[in-house]
Amino acid sequence: MALFPLFLKLEGRPALVVGAGRVAEAKIRSLLRAGASVRVVAPRATARVRAWAGDGRIVLASRPFAAVDLRGVFLAVVATPSPDLNDRVAVLARRRRVLVNVVDDPERCDFYYPAVVRRGPLTLAISTEGRSPAFARRLRRHLERRIGPEVGRAVERLGRERRKLFSQSIDPAKRRQLLLRLAREIPLGGEHERQGVSGGCRPGSS
Repeated sequence: MALFPLFLKLEGRPALVVGAGRVAEAKIRSLLRAGASVRVVAPRATARVRAWAGDGRIVLASRPFAAVDLRGVFLAVVATPSPDLNDRVAVLARRRRVLVNVVDDPERCDFYYPAVVRRGPLTLAISTEGRSPAFARRLRRHLERRIGPEVGRAVERLGRERRKLFSQSIDPAKRRQLLLRLAREIPLGGEHERQGVSGGCRPGSS
């Protein structure tokens, strides 16, 4: 069954992370960036996770996971070295209809973390549906070399122009044509291609 691609608004939504090691730390960071309300459960935590808790950015429960931790949770991420614990959390989460991701265990995931390229407001997400995260990362690096920060700035400008056009009394067909023209003007490769960085001379880059 093919995955359904979407971008999810997590601002203010409760998210649970079980585990607080280096892998979990990266997942917590991405949830915080999306504005989720993050609670972490783990007997031990990295210095960074403890610092986030000290700053009030997350709630950290320094103890083993309990079923009650899933109460009221929108999604859960499980990142522990214990297969038995990971399986238990996944089973309990599904019973409660909580979306769950068990790191490096595609069979127990309701959703996957894509490889992401960010350029300002432009976000490209790459997924192999769990078949090869390594290839997704390789493709991400390939795109990062070809899509420079100037593309993100151009998208930002396009957004401002779009808001201006929608604030004016203008024929919808004409507005659509103007927006298409502006979109075609955005450089896809920018300085990277003009300077020959993306010429494919590096082994394994395409």
